[in-house]
Amino acid sequence: MSYTAGMGPPATEPIGLELARTAKVVSRAFDDALAEAGGALSTWLVLVSLKARRHGAQRELAEAVGVEGPTLTHHLNRMEAAGLITRTRDPANRRVHQVELTEAGEASFQRLLGSVAAFDQRLRRGVTEQELEAMSGILGRLRANVARDEGVG
Repeated sequence: MSYTAGMGPPATEPIGLELARTAKVVSRAFDDALAEAGGALSTWLVLVSLKARRHGAQRELAEAVGVEGPTLTHHLNRMEAAGLITRTRDPANRRVHQVELTEAGEASFQRLLGSVAAFDQRLRRGVTEQELEAMSGILGRLRANVARDEGVG
C-alpha cells in the first residue's frame, strides 16, 4: 500500500477516492442518458423492479429499489400521475398496495431499456470480457471489505 497514516500525502490516489470519483462521473452520465430518453433513475429502478416481478407489494418494491417507503411513495405518486403504474389495495390485506405497470409504463420501460443498453455498450467500449470479470471480482471484494469492517458481512 502506498499510503500510511501520519506520513504525509499518499504517493497514489486512495482507491476509495478514485472509486468515488468514477462512480460520480458514471452516475451523472447514466442520469443524463436516462433524461435524454425521458426518464430518471428512480423511474427506471421502479420499472425494472416491476418488470422483473410483474407486480409487487409496495414494501417489497421499496426494498428492491433500495429506498425508504416514503421516498418510494413519492416516486409512485409521480409515476401514477403520469399513467405509468396503477396501485390497488390487496383485498386480503387492505394496508398492502399492489403496484403494476400500465401499457404506458411498459412503453416507458422499453424506451428506457434501449437507453440503458446503449449506455452499457458505451461503458464497455474498449474493455475486454476478462477485464470486466476481473473488475467485477475486485468490486465485490471491495464491497465485502467494507461490509466486514462495518460488521455487515
